Amino acid sequence: MRMLQKVTSLIWKYRAQLRSALTPAEAREKTVNDFHRLYYDMGPQGKTWGDTKWFGIRAGKCPLDLWLYQEILFDVKPDLIIETGTAEGGSALFMASMCDLLNRGRVMTVDIDDKPRPPHPRVTYLSGSSTSPSILAQFEVARRSVSTCMVVLDSDHSKAHVLEELRLYKRFVSQESYLIVEDTNVNGHPVFPEHGPGPTEAMDSFLSENREFAIDESKHKFLLTFNPRGYLKRTAP
Repeated sequence: MRMLQKVTSLIWKYRAQLRSALTPAEAREKTVNDFHRLYYDMGPQGKTWGDTKWFGIRAGKCPLDLWLYQEILFDVKPDLIIETGTAEGGSALFMASMCDLLNRGRVMTVDIDDKPRPPHPRVTYLSGSSTSPSILAQFEVARRSVSTCMVVLDSDHSKAHVLEELRLYKRFVSQESYLIVEDTNVNGHPVFPEHGPGPTEAMDSFLSENREFAIDESKHKFLLTFNPRGYLKRTAP
């Protein structure tokens, strides 16, 4: 017991020294990142984001990001929301519910896993690869009939796949709307360092090629987001 108390004392002493060596901005970033890792790592255990539901359906997102979605939907009022990566359908159901409140918009969502999901009159479920010509053709037809569209990319998180999606789906995003890249926090940004190059690395490559999109820094206002730098706003045609 005495040894445990000594070790605990040394740990707290070290942490105090570490904090004193940091600038206020560095200390804030460290606090946010520490909590981010704690929150994220509990998700696969069926806690935090792993058990975040919208009307009983798992959404698999941080509630702070869902709040940002609500604000974006109110500001943009898209006629069409395209989502890649449906999972259980919770995020599609959430966005459709927001469309109900706005009395405007619908959701088209695609996933390679074809399984039962919650029905909603504003949601169309597609089965297939998000990068397949047949799926893109269906989105193309839907996009031609509306004036405003936003896109959410949340399927395979490998760099190659996300970069391909970014290049394929950018054309659907209307002026002043959003192309949202989900889970830019993996590969050590700051969680899941063993993931390997993923959404952040794909996004960086995409932004180096495109000047029509800019990172909306205002979407970091809640400090914790699973999509750091991932809220891309279309600022040019």
